[in-house]
Amino acid sequence: MTTLMNIGEAATAAGVSANMIRHYEHIGLLPEAERSEAGYRLYGDREVSVLRFVRQSRHLGFSMTQIAELIGLWSDSQRTSREVKAVAQRHLDDLAEKRHEIEQMMDGLSVLMKACHGNDQAHCAILEKLSRGSLAKHQPQQKPLLKKSRTRAESSGASTSSPIDLMAWMRGVHVHHDAH
Repeated sequence: MTTLMNIGEAATAAGVSANMIRHYEHIGLLPEAERSEAGYRLYGDREVSVLRFVRQSRHLGFSMTQIAELIGLWSDSQRTSREVKAVAQRHLDDLAEKRHEIEQMMDGLSVLMKACHGNDQAHCAILEKLSRGSLAKHQPQQKPLLKKSRTRAESSGASTSSPIDLMAWMRGVHVHHDAH
């Protein structure tokens, strides 16, 4: 017989937040929980095992889609290890590509850093190189005021600020290396 626990107890047992459990239920990664007569979510050992699996998969950077695929394979007694390894290999290949992109960003940023004197003068080679191709008359009139908006991931307690997130934005940005 399985012991049922509330969302807080399940979160503690699995090492995730209660908000993440709700999020995983919302996106279908975890089936909707049973409910007590009072309407509280109830979780058993199986759900906690799945939550631990998700947590450990997220630590390795698997996407939610990949995690869903892995859970499907985990639950399939007819699976082959070849299928599981193929999912992991695709993820490893994606990580290698991202590492390469990060290395390119770091190389480009290093070039910019070396070009900047970092002194008390207004002229800055970093801004000059970033604005290459833009006319001076089109430079901004003021500093942008970013509006705060909460994404679903932020609302659920997930971090959204990472170099990997920035790469999607950076893919189209290429730093030109000059031989000045």
